[in-house]
Amino acid sequence: PDYVAKRMEIGAVMGAAPRRAVRRLTSDPGDVIILLGGRTGRDGIGGATGSSKAHNTDSTNTCGAEVQKGNAPTERKLQRLFRREEVASVIKKCNDFGAGGVSVAIGELAPGLRVDLDKVPKKYAGLDGTELAISESQERMAVVVDPKDTQQFLAWANEENLEATPVAVVTEEPRLVLMWRGREIVNISRAFLDTNGAHQETDVFVEIPSRADSELNPHPWSWYDGGDETIRAKWLGMLGDLNVCSQKGLVEMFDSSIGASSVLMPYGGKYQLTETQVMAAKVPVANGETETVTLMSYGFDPYLSSWSPYHGAGWAVAVSLMKIAAAGGDVRKIRFTFQEYFRRMSREPRRWSQPFAALLGAYDAQIGFGLPSIGGKDSMSGSFEQIDVPPTLVSFAVDTAKLGDLITPELKHPGSDLIRISLKRDANDMPCYEEILRACDALREDIRAGRIISAYTAGRFGIAEAVSKMAFGNKLGIAIRHNISPVDFFSPAYGDLVCEVKEGATGSLASGYTLIGRVEDTGLFEYGNVRIPLEEALQAWKRTLEPIFRTKASEETEELGSSLWKKEKIAVVSHKIAQPHVFIPVFPGTNCEYDSARAFERAGASVTTCVFRNQTAQEIRESVDVFAREIGKAQIIMFPGGFSAGDEPDGSAKFFATAFQNAKIREAVEKLLQERDGLALGICNGFQALIKLGLVPDGRITGQTSVSPTLTFNTIGRHVSKMVYTKVVSNLSPWLMLTEPGQVIVTPASHGEGRFVADKEHLDRLFAAGQVATQYCDPDGRVSMDEEWNVNGSYRAVEGITSPDGRVLGKMAHVERRGNGVAINISGEQDMKVFEAGVKYFKD
Repeated sequence: PDYVAKRMEIGAVMGAAPRRAVRRLTSDPGDVIILLGGRTGRDGIGGATGSSKAHNTDSTNTCGAEVQKGNAPTERKLQRLFRREEVASVIKKCNDFGAGGVSVAIGELAPGLRVDLDKVPKKYAGLDGTELAISESQERMAVVVDPKDTQQFLAWANEENLEATPVAVVTEEPRLVLMWRGREIVNISRAFLDTNGAHQETDVFVEIPSRADSELNPHPWSWYDGGDETIRAKWLGMLGDLNVCSQKGLVEMFDSSIGASSVLMPYGGKYQLTETQVMAAKVPVANGETETVTLMSYGFDPYLSSWSPYHGAGWAVAVSLMKIAAAGGDVRKIRFTFQEYFRRMSREPRRWSQPFAALLGAYDAQIGFGLPSIGGKDSMSGSFEQIDVPPTLVSFAVDTAKLGDLITPELKHPGSDLIRISLKRDANDMPCYEEILRACDALREDIRAGRIISAYTAGRFGIAEAVSKMAFGNKLGIAIRHNISPVDFFSPAYGDLVCEVKEGATGSLASGYTLIGRVEDTGLFEYGNVRIPLEEALQAWKRTLEPIFRTKASEETEELGSSLWKKEKIAVVSHKIAQPHVFIPVFPGTNCEYDSARAFERAGASVTTCVFRNQTAQEIRESVDVFAREIGKAQIIMFPGGFSAGDEPDGSAKFFATAFQNAKIREAVEKLLQERDGLALGICNGFQALIKLGLVPDGRITGQTSVSPTLTFNTIGRHVSKMVYTKVVSNLSPWLMLTEPGQVIVTPASHGEGRFVADKEHLDRLFAAGQVATQYCDPDGRVSMDEEWNVNGSYRAVEGITSPDGRVLGKMAHVERRGNGVAINISGEQDMKVFEAGVKYFKD
């Protein structure tokens, strides 16, 4: 079969907590177990066992009900609660709800438990005891607290607008008891549960692969007839292969900048076209700054694993390690975690060959590297009727590093040498683990000394794929040396590295290497007499998946031109203050409040964030009073970005707009803006809120009419997450006083409804009044309708607008998602200094 190594979309969280807040305690008799978060429904029932079933055309009609339904706003509430140190300090034990629902998530927390299923919050009536016990509905947590801490914990949950219910107690007797409608429906001894059920065993027959068919061998010469056109066709064909081609349209669907901690964006370089092979993110800290980053990579090739699961697993571990090394990480500290997926097992000994061999291969690699796996996940049924998945063991490598140690994979400087660092294999074609570790040590020395400035880990398509992808990001040319044979150039090179060496530093390398070429500024891929224009190579790389995962909705590229609006004097404040205060409201779906607060605090402001509680009518009334009071104390109000359940239209902007139409809150906002010369800022979903309220472009809470400017769905019809270049085109707003008209800033964008739409009359009026603050542009400041740069298709490429006096600014791109070491693989100025300008407005 012609397998496709698709990008592994695996959820992973790596974080850190203060040691003083981490407790590892036992559950004592009398302790209370509180269920937090989402309510229980029938979604997810059977999900754990469903992943181990073989499916057919009939099962597909029913298995959809086994899939859990996510709830991002509730997930965010849980995150907010668990980030609070005072909350973490009273939790004795905790479990996330996954496979098995209540019976497992709560059942694992103590030897003896009495669970009252009638207290489990439900999405709807009609669930029986079994459904309540095994439902895998998402966004739920179970925590164990001391009885004396129960009421305080429930109060903290309420502050975060989060439903919390005591549902169980820890008992002296080691039995799991489930109660429903006043009677026991389960009563099982812990001793029985600890046996893990009935003893099972099976025979295994390990199939030995044929060495002649090895996917580790060089590609046969049969494709090469000695002609230049054959090499050209091979190169372009390789770039269009499903395992090599661009997946940019797929990757951009996922928010890659949330948290203002992404060190490496998914695609880097000036043109955002070089794939990164490592997830790198700063460790989130509540206060201050950190230079510590987490790294994660993966290794897997379906062709190699299909030939030999043993070799496939061993090389998957090695490749995941080499990707960490190529980013500048210290491989001696790596830990692994494995994702396994195989065909449906049976009593047939040969069917057990694949998982058995794969696990042995992964174990061999762990022993060889002296590095352990810390966990994993398996699904033992990838079968549909007579079709089986390839034997799959994906190795994920995780590590920590210092920000200054990292390098990025895009080529950087014409004149640099290109080298290859090859991994050694033993007599059985498995990695030579000790030698690889020594090679990684030398590589790290070269990276830290600044001799190697970019690196990329090769795979099944060898160094040809690696050098091409490295060249795309900054659209640089490459010239491959004549002594590199075509077979070596295109053949598998699992774990080998292609590195860019700083000009003049090649002779000083600690690494063993082969010189393979040079970086040029010609815009050509050159090999012997073959000359491929980089743009042609790019088209071959993009073309394959463009019809499925589009990066553009249209081919329109009309240049719009851009006039700069300048005014000698902008709005000034009559109420100077040494430290302005900022109020940030938090509604269901808000997810940028932390980034926004930190940005203002770095700029010198004090900040209050406040959650709008809406679980009861009384809580809504109380929240209105609190909001009005806090706005009255603030000089700045900031509407942060967010989302809504199921990605509903307008996201959390609906909550903002509804609440701020309340008479008390509306009056407080009007006084802030009209009587105290206050400022207002809305970013992304916050921009939507400002437009719905009328604060932009009108400057007052007027609401919208049928002809008002608005924000609607991106023309591409999906979420877009990437870095966007924006051009400052007006100095009307105090928020932009630290920029100059004409300046280009590159900033993260992440939205599904960012397309600014207005009729010609409104657009002309906004431009004439200087209320269009920023426009989307290319890296050189050219404004056009090209969706490569005008990512949502906004009319006249409008990215941000202001109120008539400039004191209210709404914009789509997330200027708050920046910081030291964020998006280091992106070219250009990343700081618009919006928050510093807001503070300066009140101080100077």
